[in-house]
Amino acid sequence: MNIAVHTLTSPLHDAAAVDAVSKGFISEIEKELGFGLDFKGEDFTGYGSHDLDLIYVRTGGTEGLFKEVFPAISGRIVLLTSGKSNSLAASMEILSYLNQNGRSGEIIHGSHQYIADRIKVLAQVEAARKSLNGSRLGVIGKPSDWLISSDTDAWAAKDALGIELVDIPMEELVKEIATGGFAQDHERAEEIRKELEENATDAIRKYISGAFDIYYAIKRIIDRHSLSGITLRCFDLLSAIGNTGCLALALLNEEGIPAGCEGDVPALITMTVGKALTGCCGFQANPSRIDPQTGEILLAHCTVPFDMVRHHSFNTHFESGIGIAIHGELPEGQATIFKLSGDLSRSYICDAQILENRYENNLCRTQIVMKVNDTDYFFRNPIGNHHIVFCGNHTAIFKAFCSSLKK
Repeated sequence: MNIAVHTLTSPLHDAAAVDAVSKGFISEIEKELGFGLDFKGEDFTGYGSHDLDLIYVRTGGTEGLFKEVFPAISGRIVLLTSGKSNSLAASMEILSYLNQNGRSGEIIHGSHQYIADRIKVLAQVEAARKSLNGSRLGVIGKPSDWLISSDTDAWAAKDALGIELVDIPMEELVKEIATGGFAQDHERAEEIRKELEENATDAIRKYISGAFDIYYAIKRIIDRHSLSGITLRCFDLLSAIGNTGCLALALLNEEGIPAGCEGDVPALITMTVGKALTGCCGFQANPSRIDPQTGEILLAHCTVPFDMVRHHSFNTHFESGIGIAIHGELPEGQATIFKLSGDLSRSYICDAQILENRYENNLCRTQIVMKVNDTDYFFRNPIGNHHIVFCGNHTAIFKAFCSSLKK
């Protein structure tokens, strides 16, 4: 990582004493980080060109100095303070000034270990934001009719994340499915095809060929439109070609291409952001039952990334009884539930536990029971119905990313 440290120092303080404190402070942080920092001193000319830029407020009395450089620096500002020489007090005054001027920032202050851990998180966030910039997400067909609260502000996605939404008519996909043929990088897909052909039940065997036609058609559309991810108005395929997109989405997500169901664009953006931050696309599901007394939530959907599960099997799509859906078993343990609103003004981030996997006949095929501390959000102010589950605890980096969305 290339992390730069720019400094603010009052001329009223003894330069030699401040330098000695700074050297020891930065050295301890570098030791915890395991790599060196690019110490720029009072030079702000390259600000914003690194993986992360820090402003080290070395002393009090630096508020005026910050005000001088402020017009030339953009983005969210991270202030580093040792707590020596009134540096924390000055940092608080600077942060208050930022907020009054419609800009966001934060102060990193605490033990050397805490500071190093926070720097790593913020550097990951900046790397994720840069990777998202220029992404193109395809919306194949419009959002499903029942997603009445899941509109997306395309301008917000472009302005805040650099993501462009690309509308693709369902007719293009249907035509592409009829065309047939392979796409590149199909080795894993053919492994799954072989598995299905050897083990499929009679109920799903007749859908195998068509399910892979959908997958390969979407792959060709992704290539044609230079897409980084897609969401599919999948229920239209039931009447159009008598099959479902569940298998295609499971394969795409395993490949690292965020692929969502039902044309849900906020869910796709959440998956895309989650992929940039964690390396995993996540499991798009909706709560089916919630016990407000125990905090247990049953989430389910008919597709899940193959690389998220320890075991999988196949069944028909729940609502229609046709096509090929995925029943996956996720590992029990720590997980994170994440959702961004369509205008990016709200987020839900919850540290949770996967307690068990279920396989009830009256629900979508992948089913997990999760435990959360508080269920009020789901009953009082939810962000739509679909939520994205990621294995592991990612609350710190998700919260840091959402904070970075503020100007």
